[in-house]
Amino acid sequence: MALGAAGWDVDEPVRRGDDMTLVAIGPDLLVIATPDGAVAEVAAAVRPAPGTVVAHMAGSLGLDVLGDHAHAASLHPLVPIPTGQVGARRLRGSWIGVASNTPSAARLIERVIADLDAHAIEVADTDRAAYHAAAAIASNHLVALLGQAQRVAGTAGVPLDAYMDLVRATVDNVAEMGPAAALTGPVQRGDEATLERHLAAIDPSERPAYEAMVDQARRLL
Repeated sequence: MALGAAGWDVDEPVRRGDDMTLVAIGPDLLVIATPDGAVAEVAAAVRPAPGTVVAHMAGSLGLDVLGDHAHAASLHPLVPIPTGQVGARRLRGSWIGVASNTPSAARLIERVIADLDAHAIEVADTDRAAYHAAAAIASNHLVALLGQAQRVAGTAGVPLDAYMDLVRATVDNVAEMGPAAALTGPVQRGDEATLERHLAAIDPSERPAYEAMVDQARRLL
């Protein structure tokens, strides 16, 4: 959708159960947008075509997963994409982890980045697992932490909405000054008494995660 809005001629997607044998014949770029575990199987089902760049969107995988396709690439947007419509909007101006194995593939990926007004990050195959782990921490783990905030706040009768401006301002502070300088609160102040009161107030099932994040906050100091 995002490339279509940028002026690309985008074909209808091939879906699970469709014959994929000849889908690489014709397009300049074939994108495999499946869960990570299915990329190799889908790539193997597609007959290689001269000149066609085959790219996957799996952040943790290298280019070897694309098998015999001569022009291989990877495009991994660092944005959450819950739906196609939301993703099309968020891709413009986003950061995208990229890799390619030939000059032709590199040129086409550069065109994708330019047409999306995006920012490319070159990620080598050997670095992709760490790169993707950081993405999971930045997005998925943040969601899990907010889930914990919602549970703990709920015991005090306070809705999660009451904390969202705090969350947004904190993220803005991190973007502006970095994690260490943005840290506030009892860990930053060395206020052990408040930390103990927190632990006494929350359900025992919530304490391991709280204590783990206290340890991570202390690393910033």
